[in-house]
Amino acid sequence: MTDPLLSVVDLHSGYGRIPILGGVSLHVGEGEFVGILGHNGMGKSTLLRTLTGTLPAAAGSIHFGGRDITRLSPTARARAGIGYVPQGREIFPALSVHENLRMGCLLSRAREDATIADILTLFPRLKAYLDRPGGALSGGEQQLLALARCLCGAPRILLLDEPTEGIQPSIIEEIIDTLREIGRQRGLTVLLVEQNLNFIASLSQRVLILQKGRITREVPPEIARDRAMIDEFVGMA
Repeated sequence: MTDPLLSVVDLHSGYGRIPILGGVSLHVGEGEFVGILGHNGMGKSTLLRTLTGTLPAAAGSIHFGGRDITRLSPTARARAGIGYVPQGREIFPALSVHENLRMGCLLSRAREDATIADILTLFPRLKAYLDRPGGALSGGEQQLLALARCLCGAPRILLLDEPTEGIQPSIIEEIIDTLREIGRQRGLTVLLVEQNLNFIASLSQRVLILQKGRITREVPPEIARDRAMIDEFVGMA
């Protein structure tokens, strides 16, 4: 068995003296889509922030691409290939869609115009809005822009935090189709935090249950569609 792209061992993290993660261990293989389910407050967003380096690890280790990145800065992790789309999207609302995409290209070694043209083939809806301020887009369109901007940096893994929050169903289906296509075309690896059961089950090959700062079990995606079963595991239904 080859080494996983991302390996997390006994990871502890939190906010000041408030511990949130109490020993998370997980692995994500190259090209794999892995989902994480859990209550609010169980540590899902904290986990992603710790993986990106915006929160320091109190203990444990993070290896990415065979390299120990536990103490690397967020910038160094992004340059190593960790892409992150946070909850709330955090696009630049005053910048145009095109300018937002240019910001995403700062991490890419490819030509900016070629990178943006390539990404727009995956997000054709954005082509009509290139000169429009990001803040003028709908919530769903902003999520598409956040995804496209992140992918302009050519990440090896994409960390997604609640990407369906506040988004209309039609664009949720568009995001599912787009991520599937990116996975097929480019072998992108995805670690997805989400509470929309259909979304996480539609994309994930494995679903991890996070409770009180620990991964308590792994379930196949078909189980994630079963609200009664998920309610038994994490009380989400």
